[in-house]
Amino acid sequence: MEEIQIYLDTAKEMMESAISHTQSEFAKIRAGKALPSMLDGVEVEYYGTMTPLNQVAGVTTPDARTISVKPWEKTIIPDIEKAIVNSGLGFTPQNDGEQIRINIPPLTEERRIQLMKQVKAEAENGKISIRNSRKDTNDSLRKLEGISEDLIKDAESDVQKLTDEFTGKIDALVEAKEKDIMTV
Repeated sequence: MEEIQIYLDTAKEMMESAISHTQSEFAKIRAGKALPSMLDGVEVEYYGTMTPLNQVAGVTTPDARTISVKPWEKTIIPDIEKAIVNSGLGFTPQNDGEQIRINIPPLTEERRIQLMKQVKAEAENGKISIRNSRKDTNDSLRKLEGISEDLIKDAESDVQKLTDEFTGKIDALVEAKEKDIMTV
């Protein structure tokens, strides 16, 4: 019995990890509003080392359409600009000598549809990860020796309930993100 519970707990942890990963991927998908997290993947060369932007500068949003990047050292402003341009986010940074401002243009209908496709693809990746966790756990449960088939069937049923619960959580995340993206 205790062995089965360990497998169930492990399955739940793997599924929670899939949810966390999906949430972090969703955070990178912009919904027309400026968010500091939009620049989370940007790394700047700082004294020869690639360093996350938020470790060399303060990233804030003074209003809903602007991201402000204020570096701790003014000498790295050109490096930050270059990193933002090369990040593939499609932003055009503006440097005033003190800080960098990024204006976030409003989303077009076409762009909103593209973003929703991206959201659904990320959601599907999350669901695949959850289903893989279910499969791995069920395979491990079937290999257990000295435990009755009924207990293993019950455990597989519990794993399926977890799978359904976490798949539902991803669906709820998609719904919230869709509302965020499609709101003009």
